[in-house]
Amino acid sequence: MLDLPAPNEGEEGTLESMPARTSVARWYAVQVASSCEKKVKATLEQRAVTLGVSNRILEIEIPETPAVKVKKDGSRQSTEEKVFPGYVLVRMVLDEDTMMAVRSTPNVINFVGAEDRRATGKARGHIKPRPLSRQEVDRIFKRAAEKKTVVKVDLAEGDQILVTAGPFKDFQGEVIEVSGERSKLKALLSIFGRETPVELEFSQISKQN
Repeated sequence: MLDLPAPNEGEEGTLESMPARTSVARWYAVQVASSCEKKVKATLEQRAVTLGVSNRILEIEIPETPAVKVKKDGSRQSTEEKVFPGYVLVRMVLDEDTMMAVRSTPNVINFVGAEDRRATGKARGHIKPRPLSRQEVDRIFKRAAEKKTVVKVDLAEGDQILVTAGPFKDFQGEVIEVSGERSKLKALLSIFGRETPVELEFSQISKQN
C-alpha cells in the first residue's frame, strides 16, 4: 500500500514543481530511518512550532497496536507494535514551508510519492508527496484501533521449548517451524517415545536456555 520511495539524494523541490498552495490538510506518509519513528515525531512537533508552521502541520501519528513479546526466559512484556514500521503519518497543509520543515527534520528520508522527473538530462527528480486516499487512511487507523493483541516471540528453528499450558503441559521439545503471523509454532515433542510434530500457540510455551 505504501510505495517505497527512492532515497532522497539531497535535491530539494522547486517552486515550479510544487503543488498549488491549498488550505486543505491531507494525510501524507513519511519514510524515516529505522526505529526513529518516535524521535522524528517529537522533533517535527517541536520544529513545527519553531518554524511557525504548527497551524499547517496539524497531526503527526505513529499507528500502533498492542503486542506481547515473549522473552527468551519465557517472561512476557507488554509493548506496542507499529502498524507500518519505518513510516510516520503527517496531516498537513502541503506548501513549500511545510514540505521543507518535514524533509529537513533529522532521520527523515523522504515523503512517499512519485518521482517528479526532470524534463531534460538524466538527473533524478525529487519526490513529489502523494496524499493518502481516504480509504488508505481509514484502513490504517482502523487496523490500529482494533487493539488486537499480537504475540511476538523470540524463537527460531532448533530452539528448545517447554510447554506451559494445554494438553501437552510440561512436555519439552524442539521448534521446527515458527509462524509469526499466526502466533503459532510447530515443535517436535516426545510422545510415547516417538518424536511427534505438534502445533502450539506462542502463549503455551516458554523458551529453554
